[in-house]
Amino acid sequence: MTSPLVTKPILRGSKVELRPLDDRAIDAMIGILQEPDVLIKTGTAHSRITETHSFDEARTREWYGRRNEKQNRLDLAIYIPELDQYVGEVVFNEYDSNNLSVNYRIAIGKAGQNKGYGTEATKLMVDYGFEHLGLNRIELEVYDFNARARHVYTSCGFVPEGRRREALCIDGTFHDALLKAVIRKDWEAARSVNGYLQLSETHVAI
Repeated sequence: MTSPLVTKPILRGSKVELRPLDDRAIDAMIGILQEPDVLIKTGTAHSRITETHSFDEARTREWYGRRNEKQNRLDLAIYIPELDQYVGEVVFNEYDSNNLSVNYRIAIGKAGQNKGYGTEATKLMVDYGFEHLGLNRIELEVYDFNARARHVYTSCGFVPEGRRREALCIDGTFHDALLKAVIRKDWEAARSVNGYLQLSETHVAI
């Protein structure tokens, strides 16, 4: 059975477009993945004070160059038409065909933060997952200190389900990883009330 994630669409919102990765998007991600704030919030670095993370640009560029070929995951770049700029990425991975579930993650660089881009990108992905991929569950993990991301996920319908206690150590302090998820029946109930997260078919380009 072919995975529904084999298709790499363009998803359009009022502020952002989610696009398959191209050379410009990869160039942008090379810079974003070296930003200290991004490294901390993704759990890649373990100190805010010292540089402990080594970055292999050639390997990272080669890794991103293969994303559009992958059949069991969906990687899309966050593009801002008004600025003609890529500011981050969204990903569905860990696809489970038996349980119709995926893991979701998002990374946005400093240039794209606090502007509503992450919220719209997440809503576009949630809509696409339920309307076009036939998913039943979308889950994620977020660290307890990432208040902005936690607020975004809540506003997009993700419900707290549990935590991995002291899962990440930063500068000697341990932090919990919080598990959140949105399931189809919650999304359908919210949409039936007020059109919550509804994405028009005309906004999806295959």
